Amino acid sequence: MSYHPHETLLQEARAKSELWRFALGVVLVIVVWFALSLLSDVFLLPVLLAATDQADFITGTNPAGMAMLLGSFIYAIVAVGLVVQGLHHRSLGSVIGPKHRAIWQGTRVLRILAVLVAVLIILPPYSMGAPLGRNLDLARWLMWLPLSLALVLIQVSAEEILFRGYLQQGLAARFNSPLVWMVLPSALFGMGHYMPAEAGENAWLIVAGSTLYGVLMADLTARSGSLGPAIAVHFVNNVWSLLVIASPSSLHGLALYLHPFAMDDIAALRPWLLVDLLVILVSWLAARVAIRA
Repeated sequence: MSYHPHETLLQEARAKSELWRFALGVVLVIVVWFALSLLSDVFLLPVLLAATDQADFITGTNPAGMAMLLGSFIYAIVAVGLVVQGLHHRSLGSVIGPKHRAIWQGTRVLRILAVLVAVLIILPPYSMGAPLGRNLDLARWLMWLPLSLALVLIQVSAEEILFRGYLQQGLAARFNSPLVWMVLPSALFGMGHYMPAEAGENAWLIVAGSTLYGVLMADLTARSGSLGPAIAVHFVNNVWSLLVIASPSSLHGLALYLHPFAMDDIAALRPWLLVDLLVILVSWLAARVAIRA
């Protein structure tokens, strides 16, 4: 495995890589993220709730609620930035990787994934067993789209900065084995997608798929030496699943269409979990081609 580029991300991480410092940093990231979110809820949420339904807002089933849920991930970025600066004496940029490399690689991956998405769209039509439901009308969706794209970028960047950035680099600075720095953050990432109430018997399948996704993004990050490619793959995936065709159960406030089945429709959803997994594998392989070209 060609993980030499990973050293670019680990050079500064090794300077302050004591396990106690890393463990304290994880706790502080969670505390700061929670505190900032709480302050936001106290001062901003009452204003927004005055203009919308509370249930729809909290579950992200209207545009304003979904926008705030996605935007709230900026607090995770701020939390990681404060912790790495104050506790590890490094910049947030060092977690992401060299700016020119991250942008160049991320752009190349976006281009090849745009081609992949176009190919998937023009292939023979697929059947999901029932027609897609319309969520937002086209004009309203287009009005929200620029902000929606920016908010999805914030959300995916936050998750990559935390899992493939701070956690992965902190562990890799102390442990050489990928079984530690690749698998452990990915398992935590997967558990973050555990939704037994919504997904029922499929909940652990979703966790397994999310964990594998995390491993693939960890591999991509180690091969590229920046978070650019992982952010790009994550961005394309979430734009499709949150802004184009989303679940009718929740988090669909900014989507154009809705799947014909909900998360608790176990039998209908299960085959599409396999399809999602195959798309993720193809996306990962395409991203590897992009960063090698």
